Amino acid sequence: MRSVSGLRGIVGRDLTDDVVRRYAAAFGSFLRSRGGTTVALARDSRQSGPAFAKAAAEALSGAGLNVVDLGMVPTPTAQMAVEVDGLAGGIIVTASHNPIEWNALKFMGPGGRFLSKGEAGEFFALVDGGKPIPSAATPGAVRSDSGAVRRHLDRVFALPWLDLSNVKQRRFTVALDCVRGAGATVMPQLLEALGCRVHAINLEPDGQFPREPEPTPEHLAEFGEFVRSSKADIGIAVDPDVDRCALVDETGTPIGEDYTLAFAVRAVLARKRGPVVTNLSTSLVVDDAARAYGQTVERAPVGEANVVERMTAAGAVVGGEGNGGVILPDAHLGRDAPVAAILALLLLADSGSTVSKMVNSAPRYAIVKAKVARPVGSLEPWYQALQRRVPGATADRQDGLRLASADRWIHVRPSGTEPVARIIAEAPTQSDAQQLIVQGEAALKEAGF
Repeated sequence: MRSVSGLRGIVGRDLTDDVVRRYAAAFGSFLRSRGGTTVALARDSRQSGPAFAKAAAEALSGAGLNVVDLGMVPTPTAQMAVEVDGLAGGIIVTASHNPIEWNALKFMGPGGRFLSKGEAGEFFALVDGGKPIPSAATPGAVRSDSGAVRRHLDRVFALPWLDLSNVKQRRFTVALDCVRGAGATVMPQLLEALGCRVHAINLEPDGQFPREPEPTPEHLAEFGEFVRSSKADIGIAVDPDVDRCALVDETGTPIGEDYTLAFAVRAVLARKRGPVVTNLSTSLVVDDAARAYGQTVERAPVGEANVVERMTAAGAVVGGEGNGGVILPDAHLGRDAPVAAILALLLLADSGSTVSKMVNSAPRYAIVKAKVARPVGSLEPWYQALQRRVPGATADRQDGLRLASADRWIHVRPSGTEPVARIIAEAPTQSDAQQLIVQGEAALKEAGF
């Protein structure tokens, strides 16, 4: 799987040491051609990570780049290190939310941003060109840097408009699930610095994920019981590379990843106004949150790189994706679960309320997500069949097809991270959203797939 989300595959079948070396060497050549001299390297806790990181370091060094090895750290920590230290880019060895048998390479350019669609195309063309990647006459040096997490937290806490005194005074009880990923390197320290009483599970960063790593409601039932038994004010669950954050209310009910961004939007816009950007598959709860502060939401294609590109163009003050990924440009231009957790606690402190009451105080929607095996060939016949089945809706063709009316929408698109096509729908009720999913699946059959 190749996309703006990087290179992903099943370990040992699609992704091997040799594949990692080939892509890392090509990426090193790609960055050197743009004047790069020093890059970052990081990984999450997956068990194939150390070997793949070693292969990537050797290839980057062989391409003539100096390598700063950050070790096991969150993806946003690595992004921030590239930006703050002025590096040319870097590689993160992580499959993020994908199942345990996967691993991946995420490629960063200057500023810690993932490659845009155009940059990724140029880089992949270099890999596919068939020409040997030349080695540098003098290999680059490799050094370790163990301070990136501390600098990450220091930079966020230093934001001049981010007064966290109310959070510290509330002494929240927080339940935490790090899914045995890289979150253990940052989340407990973050919450303790905010004066929280922390009850944590799955802190061992050994890559033996005890649940499906994507922090969706269906994967958080056991954690919900832990939140309730801990008598926590809020539950916070992250994915293995800590760019996604999901919230569980005080009753142990997962509220859905879209609310992470909605809470962040409310917390930020209460302090500074400006545009909000999210992707086409994000819930209308984000639009409602922005509307409460007189702002509108601009939508971009799915994928962090696409959202960041649109946020930069729009001058957005906050944005992200409905998968639990919050992007705060004042910190850095990347999805950041520690930032998401801070903003959720800030909103909780501002409101003096509970998570469940805040969710219930705004319009509610039901969002249903389905996926089917990736059809072969162009998906255009599918899109046309679906438009015939949902007449009168506003069509958006930026990324697959999104059909929307005032209080409901359906989005169908090929995935960039799995060999599937996604069907996502939202409406005021579960039955209405499910009916839209049925229409999407029926249109797929009508199109002959």
